[in-house]
Amino acid sequence: MWESLFDRMARTVVQQGALTVTYPSGMSKTYGDGSGEPASLRIHDQRSLRRILLNPELALGESYMDGGISFAEDDLRGFLAIALRNIGLGRKAALQIWLGRFRRIIRTARQWNPVGTAQRNVAHHYDLSGKLYDLFLDADKQYSCAYFRTPGDTLDAAQAQKKAHIAGKLLIEPGMRVLDIGCGWGGMALTLARDYGAQVVGVTLSEEQHKIATARAEAEGLSDRVEFRLADYRTVTESFDRIVSVGMFEHVGVPHYREYFSNVRERLTEDGVALIHTIGRTSPPGYTSPWILKYIFPGGYIPSMSEVMKAMERERLYITDVEVWRLHYAKTLRHWEQRFSANHDRVAELYDERFCRMWRYYLIAAEMTFRHNNQCVFQFQLARRQEAVPLTRDYLYAPEDTDRMHHAAE
Repeated sequence: MWESLFDRMARTVVQQGALTVTYPSGMSKTYGDGSGEPASLRIHDQRSLRRILLNPELALGESYMDGGISFAEDDLRGFLAIALRNIGLGRKAALQIWLGRFRRIIRTARQWNPVGTAQRNVAHHYDLSGKLYDLFLDADKQYSCAYFRTPGDTLDAAQAQKKAHIAGKLLIEPGMRVLDIGCGWGGMALTLARDYGAQVVGVTLSEEQHKIATARAEAEGLSDRVEFRLADYRTVTESFDRIVSVGMFEHVGVPHYREYFSNVRERLTEDGVALIHTIGRTSPPGYTSPWILKYIFPGGYIPSMSEVMKAMERERLYITDVEVWRLHYAKTLRHWEQRFSANHDRVAELYDERFCRMWRYYLIAAEMTFRHNNQCVFQFQLARRQEAVPLTRDYLYAPEDTDRMHHAAE
């Protein structure tokens, strides 16, 4: 019975590509139109088959972690590319549609992140060993989307370009006070202090990140210009000329959006400028994958632009610029996964094989979601006064950049 039901679901969902499924009984069937690179899924036992059928968004990841499913040549990327491409086209079975409706209904409770809950959620992911992140991030420990100006950019170069692009939008001048909300391991704050002469306060809820960021500031002789606080952004009371937040907004939660932007507005000086960099969805509001919520980012949510705009407008902030990055995060994640896989044995020494499979699933699923299922990155530039920034984007680009864009258009 379960194989028959799964076969019906696969025929409904997989319309493009070529996916071969081998069932616990040994029977194999191929789904899709035969286009593109083929992929295969082997389901090893009836329990995994049943769980995937009833709750695929959670059980696929869990079954991969536990060995209940496998792929020819361990081609997880090929399988997820086909799965997410078809889901991105709206191909879902009836049960998935009902589960999605239910998850939208309960998402407010899942995203309720008062200060104590927010700290526990952050600790789940960011208080893992710093040695883990050293194994796949760039030298500056940037754990957010890089900016690839050319296809051949290295990860380190693309991350440096991301920071420079953000600094340009902030219009940083020496001596300006900057608040970095969700400062991570300190790379952005240290860059703004060292290269732009800013005075920076960075806040994080991660004890591990705070410890490393503080040590980095001391090692670089920047402790007089950068202060890292183990604190929630909602506890900050000073005023700042600039506010930057990179990769933190995904942890705020829709019920707290107005609270977040109210704090941004209150912390900005009258001529202040903020830059909010966040993963976003190009589709209407939705819900977070239950597997991601359980294993990777509890309390996390990827916003649609309409949800963010609504909150910003109500808090009387001028939206002075919006930029959308499309495949930059897919490229970033590909670099991370390649580095992670190359260091598999060292990760296993820190944790275990199940952890390695969990993180490999996370990194590849995230990459494929950016490639095939309506995710991108939004950069929102905000101000209290519309005259706080120039009226065109020309200030962001050096003359050689402008020339290159003109040649590309010709």
